[in-house]
Amino acid sequence: MVIHALLAAALATTSLPAQAATVDCDRVKCLALTFDDGPGEGTPTLLKLLKREGVKATFFLVGKQVEQRPQIARQTLAQGHAIGNHTWSHASLPTLLDEQILDELKTTQDAIQQATGLRPTMFRPPYGHTDDRVLGLADQVELGQVLWTGTTLDWKLRDAKKIKAAVLRLAKRDGVILMHDTVPATVKAMPTILKELKKQGYHLVTVPTLLRGKKLEPGVSYP
Repeated sequence: MVIHALLAAALATTSLPAQAATVDCDRVKCLALTFDDGPGEGTPTLLKLLKREGVKATFFLVGKQVEQRPQIARQTLAQGHAIGNHTWSHASLPTLLDEQILDELKTTQDAIQQATGLRPTMFRPPYGHTDDRVLGLADQVELGQVLWTGTTLDWKLRDAKKIKAAVLRLAKRDGVILMHDTVPATVKAMPTILKELKKQGYHLVTVPTLLRGKKLEPGVSYP
């Protein structure tokens, strides 16, 4: 795995819950569930479920959405979840000029910091569209890139049973699964997804926990 810039700063800025902080992914089977495009209307329902189940996840936030729902962004961080930058407008970054890419990242950094007090150290490029130029510019903004080991394509499936099946098919030790908290069917599927993953012995953790607290550098991509 190539390791990148991530949440050294976030770990220093926020305190992870004791349960998450003590998970040793070298000893137990860990899996990171990640959610893009929020905060959305269904995010509070998802957060309530995750809290009840004692699960930590990672949320990549769109700047425009944070501006509209700052209180949900604050709640996400307060519950011990990890937060990353998902650009301001969900644009395909390689299609933009350098100045536009920097603006997409910087304005989202500012919005998240204003809403939560945290300045993220990780980002996820919309659609997974990225290249060396994007990584170089992310380095300037002190952001590491987080991709995934499997995507559910939940935005396309939009069916709770199919989304559950996709998650269980993609689940593997040290995996990073991409979903969207803005897809109602995903939120609907999560109770049975969490139940089954726990039954299979997975510890559901944030991406920083999955990386075992390693020092992460900006401008590098994971996994």
